[in-house]
Amino acid sequence: MPIGSRRRRAALKDSLNIPFEQLPYQCFQDARKVLQDDRQEKIKQIEVARLRIANLKAQDEAISGGKQAKENRLRSMHNRLEELKILADINDPVVKKKHEDGEGDMNKPIYRYLADKQWRQYRRKILEQRISQLNLVPDILPNLDPVAEVDLAFGRHKIPHGDFVDSLISENVPRLKVQVFDKGERLVTVVVVDPDVPIVQRDGFDYRCHFIASNIPISPTSTSIALNQLDLRVKDASAKHIALPWLPPTAHRGAPYHRLAVFLLRQADGKVIDTAKVGDSTKRDGFILRSFMDKQKLTPVGVTVFRTKWDENMAGVMQRAGLGDQVNMEFKRKRVEPLPYKKKDGARYR
Repeated sequence: MPIGSRRRRAALKDSLNIPFEQLPYQCFQDARKVLQDDRQEKIKQIEVARLRIANLKAQDEAISGGKQAKENRLRSMHNRLEELKILADINDPVVKKKHEDGEGDMNKPIYRYLADKQWRQYRRKILEQRISQLNLVPDILPNLDPVAEVDLAFGRHKIPHGDFVDSLISENVPRLKVQVFDKGERLVTVVVVDPDVPIVQRDGFDYRCHFIASNIPISPTSTSIALNQLDLRVKDASAKHIALPWLPPTAHRGAPYHRLAVFLLRQADGKVIDTAKVGDSTKRDGFILRSFMDKQKLTPVGVTVFRTKWDENMAGVMQRAGLGDQVNMEFKRKRVEPLPYKKKDGARYR
């Protein structure tokens, strides 16, 4: 897919190979000089902010008003420092060009800011629409505020949010592309939940967990999570990432479609989760994500969703998943018996 505006790409075809920052336009160069002077001023403010942070760190907590007050002030000063870093480059045309061309360095605050802004302008709104349409809130979680972009793919098949996926494709373990917009590495847990498992005995639905993997490191520059290769080279059982392996999504004939929600959960303070213990203590059927999050101290930061329904390949998928006894199960609408006919009194109409 081409990157950048159509007008700029059309102009590039007929232009000479002159570096963007050396374009021979007087107005352009004068504007760049003004922007460079403004950037130098912001750099001086950044140096002052760093010096103030260093002085506050060296200051005694008693003078700063206590430990909590010192931490709050440091947090505020760090936020201001990150804001100044963004303001120093926000108007640079070279930065904007690199961002449009997909060449931005996500280690730098300005490119993370621009990527986050671009995601929130359109793609995040589409995601929020799917979350609302498919009732992931409150069916699975009471509230959800995505701050990371999560894209799902099965092999070469990229799956839009809420799309139907053929059962033969979803039988394979998917891969995720996760883009976070804040600096640093963190550990995350991936959980896949189906909230539409029919329970005939109570004429309702229940939850089923299809996958759990923990202690997955991601960062703004490390975005790919191949769920089928997490434990490929891990020999130590205690270092394994997968707690519950992939269970292919299934749906019965005549039943409504199933929603498969893929949640990205951030682990608190980089805490490592014992996946062996989680695998032994977690039951797939009746899985409650809210309880799991409370127990492991997890915070939802991203989500995507796809759907599955009965198709021509579902019987084979169910057989291979060990659900052969449910292949011939079919759901039908319950017949509503009509009320007994009561003959009206003909004398009233004479």
